[in-house]
Amino acid sequence: MIQIDHLSKKYEETTALNDLTLKIKNGEIFGLLGHNGAGKTTLIKMLVSALEPSSGNIYVNGLSLKEHREEIKRMIGYVSDSPDQFLKLKVIDYWSFLASIFEIEEKIALERIENLAEIFELEDFYQTIEECSHGMRQKVFVIGALLTNPDIWILDEPMTGLDPQASFSLKQMMKEHSRKGNTVLFSTHNLAIAEELCDRICILKKGKLLFLGTMDELREKYPDKDLEWIYLEMISKFEQ
Repeated sequence: MIQIDHLSKKYEETTALNDLTLKIKNGEIFGLLGHNGAGKTTLIKMLVSALEPSSGNIYVNGLSLKEHREEIKRMIGYVSDSPDQFLKLKVIDYWSFLASIFEIEEKIALERIENLAEIFELEDFYQTIEECSHGMRQKVFVIGALLTNPDIWILDEPMTGLDPQASFSLKQMMKEHSRKGNTVLFSTHNLAIAEELCDRICILKKGKLLFLGTMDELREKYPDKDLEWIYLEMISKFEQ
């Protein structure tokens, strides 16, 4: 379980996340929704220790992130919204680097790589990441995140750039991962994907929590309205 406790992030005069408190349960797919600048990526980067909060704390399975950072990082598989790291490395070298960092036995790492590469139809392991198209890079980093077999998946816009087959495969894997009692947290702009996958969602706007609950609970607020209308209505009411 991930517990976010009064978490805030400020940059000089800008508040990117404002006193957010919520729990993300084991065995659920949890969606972060919101416009650009809503605070989704800021929250994710704090969860994976890429950013330090201005105040508040994060707990993972009862452990404080401030005190157990390295242990928690090993529990998490993370896909960034910008697949532009390690560009000079060959794809296979990037995966091998991750396997060594996480102390995965070479034989097991190769088996996982072959399995995941087949699922995502990725064949060329020996080009550099820089040479990959955007969609291919996304596949490389998704495979890298899953290679370590983490309990918690944190995925920032993971479908961006994926072809339909790869997107379908990832969604099926997310469902299976949660069915095993693990946690999947992902951000998206796509309401249809959120409705298809998420057990619960939260909607953020300018760093503030507008809604937390299930899609059915969201629909109950506005009977007979479609999901897109409901989402835009909530956003517009916040701005009034």
